[in-house]
Amino acid sequence: MPQFTNRRRVRHSADEMFDLVADVEKYPAFVPLCKDIKIRQRGNKPDGTEVIVADMTVSFKLVREAFTSRVTLDRAHRKILVEYLQGPFSTLENRWTFESHGDDCDVTFFINYEFKSRMLAILMGAMFDTAFQRFAAAFEKRADQVYGVRKPTTSSTSS
Repeated sequence: MPQFTNRRRVRHSADEMFDLVADVEKYPAFVPLCKDIKIRQRGNKPDGTEVIVADMTVSFKLVREAFTSRVTLDRAHRKILVEYLQGPFSTLENRWTFESHGDDCDVTFFINYEFKSRMLAILMGAMFDTAFQRFAAAFEKRADQVYGVRKPTTSSTSS
């Protein structure tokens, strides 16, 4: 089963990056392969998490597929879990975590997936792998657009 993990230090706060990833409605504007998102349901659970059920349409050349997932936004722990509900996969699990480091944060993106159809796996598999490698960079670029580019801090000493 294909899987991909990326951990990256970004010059934005963990809360900013959480908010950016949680704003799934904006994905078609900047996420590789994402052509459309439709929110089916949104609600808050007693434990303080927010749950979104959404349909995402991904497209590459002539191949277009839609799938439904449940997105659990755990703001208190800065974690986002995406669970597959319906569509062309036999398995799809995606997790995001955001760890503060001063004004910066480490963003970890993990996904594992398997297509139901062998033909779809052949058509979309390599392209999905490439897209996942670009996901972290796409979110960091979007953060720079939304929150502004932050320069690295440098320390200076005077004698």
